[in-house]
Amino acid sequence: MTEQRTTNKRAQWAWYFYDFGNSAYAAVVLLAVYSVYFKEGVVASPEGSALWGLALTIAMLVVAVVSPFLGTIADYSQRKKLFLFIATGIAVTFTGLLFFVQKGDIFWGMALFILAEIGYRSGQVFYNSLLVDVADPDEVGRVSGNGWAIGSIGGIICLVIVLVLIQMNPGNTVIVRFSLVITAVYFALFTLPTLFWIKEKKAAQNKVGDNYFKIAVQRLKHTIQSVRDFKEFLKFMVALLIYNDGIIAALDFAAIVGAVLFGVTDTQLIIFVIIVQVTNVIGAYAYAIIGERIGYKNSLVQSLLLMVLAIGAMMFINSVEAFFIVGAVAGFAMAGVQSISRTLVTAFAPASKVAEFYGFFALAGRTSSIIGPGVMGFAASGLSAWLMKTLVDANLVAAGNLSAVSVTEQIGHRFAIVTIVIFLLVGLMLLLFVNEALGRQAAIEAEDRYNGN
Repeated sequence: MTEQRTTNKRAQWAWYFYDFGNSAYAAVVLLAVYSVYFKEGVVASPEGSALWGLALTIAMLVVAVVSPFLGTIADYSQRKKLFLFIATGIAVTFTGLLFFVQKGDIFWGMALFILAEIGYRSGQVFYNSLLVDVADPDEVGRVSGNGWAIGSIGGIICLVIVLVLIQMNPGNTVIVRFSLVITAVYFALFTLPTLFWIKEKKAAQNKVGDNYFKIAVQRLKHTIQSVRDFKEFLKFMVALLIYNDGIIAALDFAAIVGAVLFGVTDTQLIIFVIIVQVTNVIGAYAYAIIGERIGYKNSLVQSLLLMVLAIGAMMFINSVEAFFIVGAVAGFAMAGVQSISRTLVTAFAPASKVAEFYGFFALAGRTSSIIGPGVMGFAASGLSAWLMKTLVDANLVAAGNLSAVSVTEQIGHRFAIVTIVIFLLVGLMLLLFVNEALGRQAAIEAEDRYNGN
């Protein structure tokens, strides 16, 4: 028993370490460095927001299409680790190649990022599905929360390394680009424990004569046909489909909003993201405890309410200090939304179909993510362009007036924040109709049927 407990702990730490490295990508590429570098340095115009949203939309569309198949194949073959390393290899390789993107390289800046994002997001399907291989049913919530918190710490450490380099070389874009290489290496190194310390529990289900694609189609068809047995899971997926739009848009545009509305520097943005990551760690631990005490659905409702208040406040604040405070609150709430959402999937899924359900979880999340960033990006750029054209047509400003362009861009981004709030509120209202107890019972009964009990 002691040996088994030691093995489980080692596997859990390997699972945590993957999130530790994975979070560096989210922190540096999505939040603090590359998003703003692409918008301000590569595109260098208000259209950068729309192009950033478009790149995210394309990546999410690809993941939305392939993730259910990948999750099903991983479940059937019991090669979740293999698929995880393939996806991670894609993410790491193309993140490192972002170093070569310079001013005006819009196509390559988008293409390389899209490929890195596809690898990053696809890897999460298999990483999440390994949760049942490293945690017993009674500790899933705690392990999931710990993974989120420890992952956030990994993002903070990578950001500190990047911050020191940028501080030592102010205004040097080579260092900014080199931070992406550091992130890729960091991500790769902390993936290695997963290879050696995690063992998948069940043997592969060999079926002579059928290839994996055919098996994936058959199992997905069966799951869709039997979805009536998982009504609470289905309702939860519909709610997530909506509120996740707001979460992803807020995450992917946080740095751009800070740069456009408040003029924060590269250094300030990294400090901002470090603060957000710290509150993310606190939030992950806090909501793991709250979820076990009041139920995961209730704690998810609370975290979404707090997220609505934080994002809503972003529309009215006018200082860098207020931006930092609101970001800290949003980071705390976002940890609850994302870690509890992940935990609820495990609660609602039959034990033998967890990877498949995570595939659908990814499908809902990535499908929604197709819409959110695109709407935010095009709303910000569209409103800015419309307002500038209106002022020029009325002969109030000259075309190309830099001050007018800056002001209209700020107004466009501030009003575009409304789209995030709407997504969060609609998703929250739909979540209220989910019954956690019924969802858990349906999963248990389904697993008994699969096992012939």
